[in-house]
Amino acid sequence: MSPALLHPLAQAANDALAKDCPVLLDLLAERGKRFFFPAKGILAQGAEAKQKARTANATVGIATENGAPMNLACVSRYFTGLTPSEVFDYAPSYGKPEVRAAWARKQRAETPSLGDHPLSTPVVTNALTHGLGLVGDLFLDPGDPVVTADLLWENYNLNWETRLGAVFHYFPFFDERLTGFNLPAFQAALARHRGRKLVVSLNFPNNPSGYTPTRAEADAIVAALTAEAEAGTRLVVCVDDAYYGMFYDDASATESIFGKLCRASDNLLAVKVDGATKEEFVWGLRVGFVTFGVKNGTAAAYKALEDKTAGLIRAYISNVSNPGQSVVLKALLDPDFRPQQAEKVATLRGRAKVTRAECARPEYADCWDVYPFNSGYFMCLRLKGADADAVRVRLLDDHGVGTIALGKTDLRIAFSCLTEAQIPGVFSAAAKAVRAVRGR
Repeated sequence: MSPALLHPLAQAANDALAKDCPVLLDLLAERGKRFFFPAKGILAQGAEAKQKARTANATVGIATENGAPMNLACVSRYFTGLTPSEVFDYAPSYGKPEVRAAWARKQRAETPSLGDHPLSTPVVTNALTHGLGLVGDLFLDPGDPVVTADLLWENYNLNWETRLGAVFHYFPFFDERLTGFNLPAFQAALARHRGRKLVVSLNFPNNPSGYTPTRAEADAIVAALTAEAEAGTRLVVCVDDAYYGMFYDDASATESIFGKLCRASDNLLAVKVDGATKEEFVWGLRVGFVTFGVKNGTAAAYKALEDKTAGLIRAYISNVSNPGQSVVLKALLDPDFRPQQAEKVATLRGRAKVTRAECARPEYADCWDVYPFNSGYFMCLRLKGADADAVRVRLLDDHGVGTIALGKTDLRIAFSCLTEAQIPGVFSAAAKAVRAVRGR
């Protein structure tokens, strides 16, 4: 792209990347190269006035009253414990500085392998879907390859493939015996794109399977990506940590793979997409984060990526919900947050334990194989001799049980929304539905 076509602020951000981390500039999509945050635009001028306008502030597009955002009592009464500014004011496009800083502290506390390695400051997103969309906007041009497991959330396809025109290349997530992560298939998938730009998607705990690699598997994944980067492949590795912290097996890795990838290679940009959505059980608040890490990352390079991300947010939605961010921040700072979170995870662990016992009953062996699961919200059955959607419909019609069919053979069951008492009946009904569809 000719520099003459770029806004000066986009050019300045690109120049910062070219100077400090030239591979990152090469990884950006054409849209990513074009984008910038309007540093002298309305929001930036308003932020400057908020700090310096001692006499009067006539910049912000809100109405005020008695020194606070004007509001209706019939609305504000539902926000007990939050000030009008924490609810009704606009948040910055980057996100509220306090919540960004609190989330950054949380990330480091949970990821010891990061040490003091420099990262970008997390940029607030409208939860994880929006975060994935921003990753695509920054790094994917039409036709760009994406390596991903065959077990994935359908919104990846809608976001990166349908919306942006990327081309997905799948590898089987599990080995043939369903004992664990299929490392040889992953390595082979990477090798097919050697020497090119490549986006790699990693989602642990995985949706739909509910599997997190073991510590040894996680180390092997990092080693495979590092080797590929050192062999000349320019990698963007998107680490989707949506269900982070919900681990039910002592063998699974409990630290995000992002920590080690940040230090892996100058040719590898790690992007962490996470959020409060599942971790704080606040699905409807829509507060997520995007964080960048690379081996040679500098403050200037990270600022360039943050500016481009915030520019995209400004263009699409302006900013993320202020009350959502305010509530998330208060939770992060609350001393009861960790104990209460642990209590909910323990409840999910109990449901996973019952699920593991019920799905593996010998009397169901003719109906399905069970994909390994040890974390998250879900587990999957690989049905034997029965179409998954036909089984799903039979479960609904005959037994009043809702499940999700994925492809021809896979049935996803969300044990996260089942009581322990419900779980045996769900698998009993599933077996009956499989046999009914098969005609025996």
